[in-house]
Formats: sequence, C-alpha cells, structure tokens
Amino acid sequence: MRGTTRGSPPRVSGTEIMWSWIGAFLGIAAVAWLNHFFFEGTDLTLMLGSLGASAVLVYGAVRSPLAQPRNLMGGHILSAIVGVTCWKLLHQYPWLAEAVAVSTAIALMHATRTLHPPGGATALIAVIGSAKVHSLGFWYVLMPATAGPLILLVVALLVNNIPASRRYPEIWF
Repeated sequence: MRGTTRGSPPRVSGTEIMWSWIGAFLGIAAVAWLNHFFFEGTDLTLMLGSLGASAVLVYGAVRSPLAQPRNLMGGHILSAIVGVTCWKLLHQYPWLAEAVAVSTAIALMHATRTLHPPGGATALIAVIGSAKVHSLGFWYVLMPATAGPLILLVVALLVNNIPASRRYPEIWF
C-alpha cells in the first residue's frame, strides 16, 4: 500500500483526556438536566442522539474545523431543516426520504461551509424518528436541533478555555 502511513494515531495526554471528559460530561449533563427539568412530559425535547457525536468534536477535537461554532450550529440547523422537509415531502417513501435527507444535508453543509458530521444524523433522525419527533414538524429545528447544540457550545466556551493548552473556538465564522 504505497503512500500510506502505518502505525497508531498519536497519543493524547492524560490532561487532554481529562478535559475532554469534563467538557463532554458537563455539556451532555446540561442538555439532559434542562431537558428533564423543563421538557419532561411535553412533546418537546432537547436531547438528540447526534449531540453525542457533536460532544466528541467540540470537547475531544477542539481544533478541528468540524468542531467550530459555525459548523456545530450551522450543521445541525441546516440538517434539521433538510430532514424535516424530506419527511414532509417524501414520508410515503421512507427509504428515499432517508437517503435524500442525509445526502442533501451533506451537500448543503459543504455549500455553506458548515460541515459537521453529526448533522447527517440530525437530518436522519428527523426522518426515522418516532411519531413524537414527526409531530414536532419544523419545531424540531428549534427544539432540539438548535437549542441542544447551543447548550453544548456555551459549555465548550467555558470548559475548553480553562486550561492554557486549549483555546476554543479557533474561528467563529
């Protein structure tokens, strides 16, 4: 295999692991606590499966272009709009709605320079989600696809800037 590098990825320091864990814990805990406190028993939710992948990026790969605020927020919001639109227009063909949602979300994120891999999951969840998710309609864009990442962002701004070895964000827009 010509031109490939062999070996393991570089090691991450224990300190970096600790700050990634603290950030992810606090970010997901904030979303979960606010969800429990304000939205339990309602049709709204703050928790979205794709936020787990966003947490990996914004707390574990803070320098990645994919983890920057523009990508975090834009990727989720645009993908949620695409996902809800695909469900509304193509729900009679779920397989097609799923494929169009993810592929269109990727294309739109590329076109707007907001590529955030968890956005693909946000689009897909809008299509494959439960009747409760589908009943949200375009509210899904606001709750959870905007509010959830916004909470992660606020926590990332606080936690990722505590140690001198981390600076977040590297770029806003």
